[in-house]
Amino acid sequence: MAHKVDWSAALRPASPDGATIIGEERARSNISVDSLANYLLTPEFLKQQDRVLKEVLKEPVFKKTNQANLSRPDRYKLGLARGKKLRQLQDKLGWSEDDYHMAVYLCDDVLPYHLHTAMFVTTVSQQGNDAQRAYWMPKIEAWEIIGAYAQTELGHGSNVRGIELEAKWDPKAKEFVLHSPHLTASKWWNGTMGRTATHAIAVAQLMLPVSGHGAETKYQSYGPHPFIVQIRDSKTHQPPGSIIIGDIGPKYGYASMDNGYMLFNNHRVPHDAMLSRYSRVDPGTGKYTKPENPEVVYGTLTHVRAAIVMEARLSLARAVTVAVRYLSIRRQFKDKDSTNPSDPEMSVLDYPTVQIRILPLLATAFALHYSGKAMGELYTRTRKNIEEGDFETLAELHSTSSGLKSLATDLTASGIETCRRAMGGHGFGASGLVQLNANYLSKPTVEGDNWMITQQVARYLIKKAKALSGSVKSRATTRTEENLERYMYARQKTFNLGIFQDDASILQAYEWRVAYLVFKAYEAREIQKKPWNSLLIDFHKLSRAYSQSILVFNFHQAIQPTNPDFAHLDSTTRTVLRELFHLFAFTTMDAEAREFSSSGAVSNEDLDALPARVLELMGRIRPHAVRLVDAWKIPDFVLDSALGRYDGKVYEDLFDRAHRQNPLNNETFNPDYRTDEIVLGSGDAGQILSKL
Repeated sequence: MAHKVDWSAALRPASPDGATIIGEERARSNISVDSLANYLLTPEFLKQQDRVLKEVLKEPVFKKTNQANLSRPDRYKLGLARGKKLRQLQDKLGWSEDDYHMAVYLCDDVLPYHLHTAMFVTTVSQQGNDAQRAYWMPKIEAWEIIGAYAQTELGHGSNVRGIELEAKWDPKAKEFVLHSPHLTASKWWNGTMGRTATHAIAVAQLMLPVSGHGAETKYQSYGPHPFIVQIRDSKTHQPPGSIIIGDIGPKYGYASMDNGYMLFNNHRVPHDAMLSRYSRVDPGTGKYTKPENPEVVYGTLTHVRAAIVMEARLSLARAVTVAVRYLSIRRQFKDKDSTNPSDPEMSVLDYPTVQIRILPLLATAFALHYSGKAMGELYTRTRKNIEEGDFETLAELHSTSSGLKSLATDLTASGIETCRRAMGGHGFGASGLVQLNANYLSKPTVEGDNWMITQQVARYLIKKAKALSGSVKSRATTRTEENLERYMYARQKTFNLGIFQDDASILQAYEWRVAYLVFKAYEAREIQKKPWNSLLIDFHKLSRAYSQSILVFNFHQAIQPTNPDFAHLDSTTRTVLRELFHLFAFTTMDAEAREFSSSGAVSNEDLDALPARVLELMGRIRPHAVRLVDAWKIPDFVLDSALGRYDGKVYEDLFDRAHRQNPLNNETFNPDYRTDEIVLGSGDAGQILSKL
């Protein structure tokens, strides 16, 4: 059969094409993209990204051309191959750990080794005693063993204290016996565990004998504790007979990750399997020593939550980058008030109904960036303090990371979907947001359900209010305590702060609203003694308000003239960043207007004026939108988006992906219902059934 001439190759998009439009968009603004990128990401990050990306692009295994068409088993195999290649490159090129993690980010896939390099190594390094770390860490860092973190169970996830896996101490054998007493005790959802891991941190109820012998022995539970357990043979990669383990199957997103299940049947592990830096069982006496501060056992979750906050801003920036570039190029309808028949169609991003969905998300990405940095600094400082025996900031870290994880992932997950919807029909296809959306939707649930963990924030804040309200007043030392104390002595006042006059009043309004909600919750719980469950919705609102105030505070701090990094930016960029601050603060305030009014922080007149002020801000930010997203420096390879590509060649790429890259178009099918043949001339009748 003669090869047909592809005459479509000579066609071009209607004028003006995307490349011309995106060039014009960039010419509308004089923001220095490179200066803003260095300010946001640091020159070191950008140089590292360029250096590592060059190596990743050389490897065929990272190509994405046919990725979306692969089956689930093939996606896992591809993920495993990619994970291996990255570690091989680390060894070959002498990459640091930071280089490796940069490569993982650029690879843009959920690798089966993820839990090994995240939660497994963190848990052993933080929870293991000196001897355990000396033995295990070299093996972990060399990837001689591959680990997972097995906490969540079929029957319990958020309620860690309710997990069913038991670790019974056998004083004669000096061993722990791991046992799953019910089907719901099966470990479940644990990434890397399904097919990849050789070892796992198994979180189990520590059970110590109190009386009796043999089958009559009675045990007392001392709560969940981590145990390091070998779950597969180092040579055969098969589990022992006392462990049942496997992959849980297809999920929403995370196609390349082997989320697993695991059951134990009286599986014995040695005494030193229990990670014993903060709590231990004496092998001679069986006596239990509890940790000085119980919250240290949640160090792994706190670490991951802090990282999730920082990751959120790049995930949202990625979606906003695609949306801003495409919606600047896309033309739909003429201005309704235009009287000139030759006027061009409008850019979709010029419609206020589109701007109100996208530009506040652009501002939100910056807000998440500043709080992500602050969260990372708080985590580092707290871990340093813990190493020195100081646990003072641990409670603050635990509550702040919980609240910000909840808010940041909600904002990002909904923001990605908002961006996808705003792009219309093409958002369903090669937008680059389909996989991102599917994968990111797990974030509001993993490492603490976003509604459940907000209770920890409320508990922390009510405790602060109680201490300040006590007969023996505690001294306010943190900004949160100072804010609560200030409100406590002036709560009868209606402030009606001048939010349009100065930025400090915006911040004060957010903090006043938080204090109002804190003392409202304190009154309901501690004075009126209302049941905890009856207040859970109020607690969620309190956590959200508190976390929003943190985002506003950190954004406000970042744009102060006293901040040397900010001061070095050009005047246009500084002005636009202040406008982004106002846009984030005012759109959030408008959405939560009732609480700002009820607390007396902002007058109803000012709240009524917010929509007009927001519209004005969006008009001023709009010309800079493309350069602002350019400053995040997200490579086209990571975006993998026909709509969001840097050069603006949207329609050329969309057609190329459909016409030339789509493997479905490489076969001719037989639609005649009278035959079972699927591919014309293949004689494959009935073969499709064998794959079901």
